[in-house]
Amino acid sequence: MIFQINFKSGLPVYLQLVEQIKAAAASGALQPDEPLPGIRPLAEELRVNRNTIAKAYAELESQDVIESIPGKGCFVKRKGASPLKKDARRKLLIQEIDQAIVQAHHLQVSPEEFVTLVHERLAAMEARQRDNEPDTQPATL
Repeated sequence: MIFQINFKSGLPVYLQLVEQIKAAAASGALQPDEPLPGIRPLAEELRVNRNTIAKAYAELESQDVIESIPGKGCFVKRKGASPLKKDARRKLLIQEIDQAIVQAHHLQVSPEEFVTLVHERLAAMEARQRDNEPDTQPATL
């Protein structure tokens, strides 16, 4: 798992880490019971204070996303144990949609044109998915 910290974002580093771990857990990039990196190695990798990582892990534990087992480390909670998964996904999607709406506004794209573009992109994505699906038809000789 690769975490990236943007020191110029204005968002505290520990919250950036919290959001990235929540997103990874919600998307399945981090699996239930998967161990998180240790506090010291992650702090060294990200070049932040160990207390920052510990604060992020404490926040994730308080939100019921991870669990800490003394002497073993921190682990992503089992599937269904965290009530945040669906909410985290929804929140991430809302943030992305809001950014797209702002971008459309700056590009002077009307709301109707924006919605049309979204429908076109969804249709194109569905078509690509259909094309990439394995052929379920029996082969004819």
